[in-house]
Amino acid sequence: MQLARARVLQVRQVHCARTLQSRVQFYPRQLLLRSLSTPPPVEPVTPKPTPTVLPPPIRQSRWRSFLQTLGRVTLATILTTAGGLYYYTQKDRHPGNQLPFDSTKKTIVVLGSGWGATSLLKSLDTEDYNVIVISPKNYFLFTPLLPSVAVGTLNPRSIIQPTRYITRHKKRMVSVIEGTATEVDPTAKTVTFTDSSEIQGAISKTTIPYDYLVYAVGAENQTFGIPGVREYGCFMKELHDAETLQRRFMDCVETAAFPGQSEEEIDRLLHVIVVGGGPTGVELSGELHDFLEDDLKSWYPELAGKVRLTLVEAMPSVLPMFSKKLIDYTVSTFNEEKIEVLTKTMVKEVKEKTVVLQRPDKEIVEVPYGVLVWAAGNVGRQITRDLMAKFTEAQTNKRGLTVDDHLALNGSNGSIYAIGDCTSTPYAATAQVASQEGAYLARMFKLMAKRDAVAEQVYKLQQEVTLRGDGEGRKGELEKLEKALEKAANIRPFHYSHQGSLAYIGSDKAIADLTIFKENFATGGVATFLFWRSAYISTLFSLRNRILVATDWLKVKLFGRDVSRD
Repeated sequence: MQLARARVLQVRQVHCARTLQSRVQFYPRQLLLRSLSTPPPVEPVTPKPTPTVLPPPIRQSRWRSFLQTLGRVTLATILTTAGGLYYYTQKDRHPGNQLPFDSTKKTIVVLGSGWGATSLLKSLDTEDYNVIVISPKNYFLFTPLLPSVAVGTLNPRSIIQPTRYITRHKKRMVSVIEGTATEVDPTAKTVTFTDSSEIQGAISKTTIPYDYLVYAVGAENQTFGIPGVREYGCFMKELHDAETLQRRFMDCVETAAFPGQSEEEIDRLLHVIVVGGGPTGVELSGELHDFLEDDLKSWYPELAGKVRLTLVEAMPSVLPMFSKKLIDYTVSTFNEEKIEVLTKTMVKEVKEKTVVLQRPDKEIVEVPYGVLVWAAGNVGRQITRDLMAKFTEAQTNKRGLTVDDHLALNGSNGSIYAIGDCTSTPYAATAQVASQEGAYLARMFKLMAKRDAVAEQVYKLQQEVTLRGDGEGRKGELEKLEKALEKAANIRPFHYSHQGSLAYIGSDKAIADLTIFKENFATGGVATFLFWRSAYISTLFSLRNRILVATDWLKVKLFGRDVSRD
């Protein structure tokens, strides 16, 4: 059996080998025949187009759409604001050409560069006149923010504006001369002035004529004849006064930190006395308190608790121009800020290290101090007193120059106009009054130029009628011009519109006494402080000053005030 099976397997293997060999010989021959034979044409099969299936749209959330829209709007606003800011700044920096001086025009000479004079220059149409400005300062000072400079809240350059910035943007050339007026001759209509700067040339004194004189020299500090005020006190009227106070106060602080000082001497050095309870004295006290709380406590912790602030006022209350409600609020705030308020207290003498005070009960006390600031009123300058002496009958008020309803100096026959602190009017000697007076004079000069032009036309027409004898034919035209002349000559008198009073009292608080729709509103607090800042920003004369002041406020908020001393 096994032998038979073996044979069967052997036969199967042989058969398989022969079959495989025959297949190997057949396939190459078949491939060769296929390659030599021409295959029949095959029509290409066009595949059926497969429809494109789009992915479903991604649904965006409303919040994401809002953020994208907000981002685009913000970017567009930033670019537009930056572009507009750049355009206006470059426009201010590069004023255009001006008309030259015209010998046929009348000449207006302006003495001063304060609130009244600057307001006049800003509104005056120089196309009608030749204008000359004479002032010992070639800039305008924004005095309400002067206390902020005294403690380093604002940079001194941020609150001054060059006078030429205003005059170079006028239609006709305006001559700006840095000099001090020494004499006004109302008979010859001339002004004499000198060069009072440190560097002087070959000519340092000259005289020029005028057709109209705008007298706006301001006033100087009133000391009431109290001995020692000018020698030992600091004033708060000019820019250098604020810088002097800042330097002297920091000098007292550093001297108090010197090793070995006695407690009595430290208390004296760190005692600041402010004389004068008006807006300047109150705002300075508030700024000094902020400087103490925000900065000195951080950098002089061993001395900050020993600094004392005292406000001295001879009247029964501080801020007499404000309502009683705001006066009480100010005194209450000062008590919280540990600012001592002494009313009905008079200064009798100022010594080098002490001040002699008379209390309400007539008691005389001597109080030691480190810094004394005098902010207690104004008095006319010497040139103003000399001008009053030339009008002995018309100028009898010793407080200042008297003017008529059109601000013309009494006795000058309409050739001299006086505005600002140098005058004696029913209104308070404030920046708001002087500013409105300057703007009124600019409008009045415009009407006067129109009146003079119509008067000249009437004169020429009358001459022409006289020469030609054609009175009936030109009668209607002459009557029309005479009516226009009468209308132009009717100039309304000056009327002061009180817009309210503002004052900063420290601790980010302010008070405001406003007149809205003939109603008085008295308010105080943090919200009023924001209004106070916005009001002062808008009152600044140029975009440059607004940006500089806002930037200084931001820097102080972020980094504090500088306590270094040069």
